[in-house]
Amino acid sequence: MRRGLVHVLAWSLATGAAVTLSWWGVHTVMAGTVYDPPRALPLTAADASTREPAPLASSTSPPAPSASASPRPSRTAAPAPSKTATAGSSPTASASSATAGSTVRSYDTDGGRAVFDLGRTSATLVSATPGAGWSMQVWKTESWIRVEFASGADRVSVFCTWHDGPPRVEIGTY
Repeated sequence: MRRGLVHVLAWSLATGAAVTLSWWGVHTVMAGTVYDPPRALPLTAADASTREPAPLASSTSPPAPSASASPRPSRTAAPAPSKTATAGSSPTASASSATAGSTVRSYDTDGGRAVFDLGRTSATLVSATPGAGWSMQVWKTESWIRVEFASGADRVSVFCTWHDGPPRVEIGTY
């Protein structure tokens, strides 16, 4: 009986030591994964006078839907028959100067909002927010970024490329 009690005590101490060591290791690794806070982009006085009243990007509140005659809710002012639009011709793109040589543009679609910082030779994704009932997936490479919003069989893709010139954005619905 005494021998069995010694074995149980030894097993308990070894198990407790292993659990403590494992917790300490996981805690140490997870403490190093704190994410950097979002980057705030400067706003100049010229931007404030030309900027839309609505915010360019928000991670806490969804953008307000625009008035639309279609029965399906829409957050874009682009004509429905168009399959793709470029950054230069998209009426939903709004810009403010971020740093010298870069422009922050917001692209509203039926599926959500994608915000890019467009430089002279490259681009970065500032934020992407899916609309209510939509999911989102992002792909990034050295020469393009793709944000896809999905809801059932509906897909909206915001595709930013800069591999053969300055960054340009295309919006496709399929």
